[in-house]
Amino acid sequence: MPPANTPARRVAPADVSTSATNILLFLIAFRILNAFTLRTFFQPDEFFQSLEPAWQIAFGKEQGAWITWEWRYQLRSSLHPLLFAAVYKASDFLATSLHLSAATSAELLVASPKVAQAIVAAIGDFYTWKLATRIYGRDSRGSWTTLLVTLLNPWQWFCSTRTLSNCLETTITIVALDLWPWQWSAGGSPAGDSRKNERGTAEDRALLSSLRQCLLLSALACILRPTNVLIWATLASIAWFRNSWDKRIILIREVLICGSAILAVSAIADRLFYGLWTFPPLRFLYFNIAQSLAVFYGRNDWHYYLSQGLPLLLTTALVPALVGLYQTLTNRSFSASDRLQTMTRIQLATICLVMPFVLSLISHKEVRFIYPLLPALHILAAQPLVRFFAPAIYYRSSAAYTPQRLLLIFLVLVNAVIAFYTSVWHASGVLNIMTYLRQQHEAHVTDTSFFSGPTNKGITAGFLMPCHSTPWRSHLVYPTIDAWALSCEPPIDFSESEKAVYRDEADQFYDDPAQFLQDNMAGGLRHLPTRPSYTTTPADPSLTGSKHQHQWPDYLIFFQQLEPTLQPLLRMSFYRECWRTHNTAWHDDWRRTGDVIAWCLDTTEQDTWREKQRQTELARKRWATATSAITNTHEFHIDRMLEALKNSEAQSQNSGWARFIPSRSTFSLSAPWSSNQPSMREKFAAWRRGVAAYFGPRPSRIWRLGRSTPNVRDWIPDPRCFLSWRWWVLGESLELTRERELYS
Repeated sequence: MPPANTPARRVAPADVSTSATNILLFLIAFRILNAFTLRTFFQPDEFFQSLEPAWQIAFGKEQGAWITWEWRYQLRSSLHPLLFAAVYKASDFLATSLHLSAATSAELLVASPKVAQAIVAAIGDFYTWKLATRIYGRDSRGSWTTLLVTLLNPWQWFCSTRTLSNCLETTITIVALDLWPWQWSAGGSPAGDSRKNERGTAEDRALLSSLRQCLLLSALACILRPTNVLIWATLASIAWFRNSWDKRIILIREVLICGSAILAVSAIADRLFYGLWTFPPLRFLYFNIAQSLAVFYGRNDWHYYLSQGLPLLLTTALVPALVGLYQTLTNRSFSASDRLQTMTRIQLATICLVMPFVLSLISHKEVRFIYPLLPALHILAAQPLVRFFAPAIYYRSSAAYTPQRLLLIFLVLVNAVIAFYTSVWHASGVLNIMTYLRQQHEAHVTDTSFFSGPTNKGITAGFLMPCHSTPWRSHLVYPTIDAWALSCEPPIDFSESEKAVYRDEADQFYDDPAQFLQDNMAGGLRHLPTRPSYTTTPADPSLTGSKHQHQWPDYLIFFQQLEPTLQPLLRMSFYRECWRTHNTAWHDDWRRTGDVIAWCLDTTEQDTWREKQRQTELARKRWATATSAITNTHEFHIDRMLEALKNSEAQSQNSGWARFIPSRSTFSLSAPWSSNQPSMREKFAAWRRGVAAYFGPRPSRIWRLGRSTPNVRDWIPDPRCFLSWRWWVLGESLELTRERELYS
């Protein structure tokens, strides 16, 4: 079996450049498609640590962005939101220049960050392939396998186009890894030769330029996510111990220069965003380690990254990645020609072990914390995959590799199913509800202009959900949508005893919903609104004192799990269900189980929803009746079908049913199917004649969706059409039944 780095063919430099450009364009189109098919919720940080501060940067503090406690205490770098703030400004400028309607402009503002992140994800995929070409060869099976594994990975489809800082960190990391001077860690490079000829000097300059670009990007990744320093500290340590003092001095000098440049840019950006001089990475470590606030969001077992993190990242590629990791670290037999490639794989395997090990020492763990390792794991998984599946692909005529082919098809199908379910179906309702509220605002409010003054009036919405269960202004878009939700501020500057008994607002609500609503809603449970706010005068100021945190909204949003609790509490109110959408079939948080439900005060909207539900139920009953009739027809008319077959055959002159059944005298156990037996075509033709005799001609009308007619029956499928695909199977079973009766 040829190794993974065996090139399939040689290509000219011009062909290589064209191929790389085409691959990049394909990846951009692929990830844009990925971004627009992603309709599910994953992590609140996708919105609250990127898009919400970006919205405030782009449009101002008065436009309703939700700024969480991390931003108030300067724990996050403003560099990541600045990217999306620029995207928002460009989208707003485009919408204004093209004079787009408010609804179209809102859709553009929702979609533009997805496109931007899709391009970022495509760049990450492209540089994963580029680094694989450094290791396995420009046009090798290993490099193409790495690209295919990256594209088929369900986690990549599910997560790479989300606006998480971890996704940008992953892309920056793989680009920087491609620029890293691996020659320094391999024990020799052109830059270390004593010969100072012209070629060596040019290679030295190119290597130094690549190092500077790498360090700039790695410093940026560490500013975005301080844990990224584990990767670069590991690689720098290996380079330090494998080089002379000349290289060490160069490395220290470039680290100081590039690191200082990125720190200066970050400090200026944070000064403009926060209004004071601050250093977010240091404050991030202080709050999460010194004050242990990360534990407030959950504790995990020490083996989390091994038992859950890596399986979630790699799914079906887990075994090849572990095999590649083991073989890379244990195989020491390599030739001098592939020394650089082997040492590169060893260093990639090393960072894939060091980073999870160190992060396992922290109580709070999440799979996305080790996301930057995924490209390296894909590269390591490529060689075992090539060795196992390549013979099944390239030797198609051999039946010996059929199990490998079937396994490959199975793995691809499993990846596709997981990707579809997690990106389209699971936890989709919490995004759909934001689209619904935006559409209701457009339907009920005449002035839907963007970024209007605070005097403009829109709909109101309240979310009785665990904190950060939905996106916020990035999906509500309109600043005049007045919305509130339960919060979950951590116990900052609390003592250990106070932290032990601390309950945030969401916890207080789920501890006792009735008492919470009585104490924290304007008017309690006795004075509830009767009409939506967009049809009435402003609320009574006497009900908005400091004691009350929330106003009763036009739309009350909650998960289905809470429905039995709210129904008795609000049975005397004017709130009724006006919308419902599927969210998920299961959830690890019991508070988030079931559909997402919206109750509203608008009676017209309630009536419309009830009528829609009634029509849906009628359609369901009609479908159940039709399928039941078909089933009953099959069971009830078997004997009559047999009789019709006999009568039809008796009227036929050319062929008959009797000639298909051997007589009792000619029946033989040793030769049950003699040469006198008819062909399949003849048996099928006879069967169709028998069915036609009983049912009439084969129905031609199945669906008439394209025909405009007031007759509703023309839109309903003829139940007989469902028998058409069962003719042959049922005919065979009837014929065998008849033969058993004759020969018994």
